[in-house]
Amino acid sequence: MNFAFVAGNLALDFVATIASRDTIAEEKLSTPADLAEWLVLSGAVSESPEISADEFERAITFRETIYAALRDHTAKRAVEAAAISAINTAAADPTPVPVLSGGRVTTYGSATAAIALIARAAQLALTDPRLRFCAGAECTRPFIDASRGGTRRWCGMSGCGDRAKAAAYRRRVSARS
Repeated sequence: MNFAFVAGNLALDFVATIASRDTIAEEKLSTPADLAEWLVLSGAVSESPEISADEFERAITFRETIYAALRDHTAKRAVEAAAISAINTAAADPTPVPVLSGGRVTTYGSATAAIALIARAAQLALTDPRLRFCAGAECTRPFIDASRGGTRRWCGMSGCGDRAKAAAYRRRVSARS
């Protein structure tokens, strides 16, 4: 599976595991194995945890809860109390445990522990004034705008930013013709 980690926050990258939600809604986490792989690639854990079908469904439901909360927050709407409660409850669980050995840190934890880490990242995102959603035509990826001027418009320059700049260039060239 092709995952991208460009948001600057674990929870934001997690909700972006559905690409282009408003159009094609490409699901990138179709199985518990996909989620386990994502957790390792994201750095939440170093080794794939065992994920039951029930844990997988809870994780996907939680992802959608986070997404709705982010949308409400960036639209200046009150985030639903149930979403805040779900995020806080998940964040209260123990997170993966880092272990220093042989000159490197390995992080061990269950799917529940990794979700707790994601929940804590969601808490941070929901309090960060730099939280944005990509201005790409079909993109629905949230990100933290860490640019110096606070003017970042796209989730990443490779992809959405490149497409927007290419489209602007084509419009300028066709306007001259």
